[in-house]
Amino acid sequence: MGSQMFYRVLFLLSLYIIQTNGALRFANYYQDNMVLQRAPQRAVVWGFGDTNVLTTLSINNKIYEAMSEDKINNLGESIWSVTLDAEIDEGPFEIVVSQPIANGSLVSMTLKNVLYGDVYICSGQSNMQWAVSQIFNGSVEIANAGNYPKIRLFGVARIGASSPVEELPGIGLRWSVASSAIVGNGYASAVCWLYGRMVHVALNGRPMGLINTSWGGTAIELWMPRQALTDCGIAKNETNPHEPNEYDDGEKVSAVNTELYNGMIYPFTRMVVAGALWYQGESNAGYNRDKYICTFSKMITYWRQVWNTRTNGITDINFPFGFVQLSTNRNDTIGIGGFPWIRWYQTFGVGYVPNDVVPNVFMAVAMDLRDDPANIHPRTKHDVGYRLAQAGLAVAYGQQVEYLGPIVSTVTLDSATSTIDITYSKVTGIDLRSPNGFEVCCQGTQCLNDNLWVASPVSLKNTLTVTVSIPTTCQSKTIYGVRYLWRETPCEFKLAPVYSLTDPNLPSPPYLKIF
Repeated sequence: MGSQMFYRVLFLLSLYIIQTNGALRFANYYQDNMVLQRAPQRAVVWGFGDTNVLTTLSINNKIYEAMSEDKINNLGESIWSVTLDAEIDEGPFEIVVSQPIANGSLVSMTLKNVLYGDVYICSGQSNMQWAVSQIFNGSVEIANAGNYPKIRLFGVARIGASSPVEELPGIGLRWSVASSAIVGNGYASAVCWLYGRMVHVALNGRPMGLINTSWGGTAIELWMPRQALTDCGIAKNETNPHEPNEYDDGEKVSAVNTELYNGMIYPFTRMVVAGALWYQGESNAGYNRDKYICTFSKMITYWRQVWNTRTNGITDINFPFGFVQLSTNRNDTIGIGGFPWIRWYQTFGVGYVPNDVVPNVFMAVAMDLRDDPANIHPRTKHDVGYRLAQAGLAVAYGQQVEYLGPIVSTVTLDSATSTIDITYSKVTGIDLRSPNGFEVCCQGTQCLNDNLWVASPVSLKNTLTVTVSIPTTCQSKTIYGVRYLWRETPCEFKLAPVYSLTDPNLPSPPYLKIF
């Protein structure tokens, strides 16, 4: 009998098994109560142990074997990795992993209460970090959390690393079954939770694994791999961000570019995931603002590439990536600032997603969710969760649900009548709640000065088109462009001009058209 068969027999008969850690251990985010990625993808389970020994894993009456790697880490451990069969049965299951030791016995470890479902990485700055307890009606969410035991949560401690690391430097919340105590924990992201809960319900109770790895006050450069920084012409060793300013959330984070990617994202890239959620951009409204199309698109692209490579092609090279478009900042509708540009750059200069620039990306519009305090943390996160979940159900799961507000399809300038017709698509009709919010510029060929843009109210509306009137100061002049809701806080709460007629909670996103 060969040595591998010998150990298989030992495993099946459970002979001489020692329930101890020994040299064998799981990677530190593989824990009881966790969620593994369900079919059609194949989950990966990995950890550390002795070098060049056979690792045996058992789950759901199946046995898998793999040899640990030759290379060792600074603790003298080798990585073992097991790719499981695609699984549609949600469980719960136990995972038992064993390795032989010198005396012929086995060391063994067990994970309990493991489910198969969809795993999401939730990242960004403070609007992603914001806890359920901080939002409107958060107490209701917390009180009802125990009704969703198939949702599991994990929180990453806010620790970076100077180079990519295999294991998380710190854990803030171990994998936990949803309960009032857990969802009321400071590591339970409100946006992540609401998206997960709403998708969980829409998919008839599919298990969801929600990983919150976010840090308030952080610029996107901290979350990008080094090559992405290089592609965007950004110094690798730049300390970022600077002192908190009007666009930051008050938390001073002193870190070198890419350090949060190294310590809070890269450790997950051996783990198969369904997708990612992102809420960030406030700290870039005044920092590398005009590079955000590059930084955002490159971050998404490299995250996907690294995950695909490190899971041996299992994680989709274009896995679904959802984000929240920047919400509001000021407690008035006057200031312009950097928010409108970040919103525009978040759509890669198209004005909406999904689009052809970066595939399989979806978003929640949030610029109409003004909160009364002058604050970049609107507490109306249920609307964010709804809009993001609708978009995720459509884009990530292919459901036939309405998820886009009215999207500009054509803009027609009629100099003879001094009007501009703006026609929308993706909806069956538009709801016009205000004639205001549109502006034109007729001064110069660039119009970089915001004072050159003047209000152009809606004068006519039909099913899918609004007509805006060019002001008399611009008549007989060359129109440079038209823009829509180009303010940090562009409207009162849910009083943007244009919404879907059939879903009143889906606004048209900000827009810019240069003629």
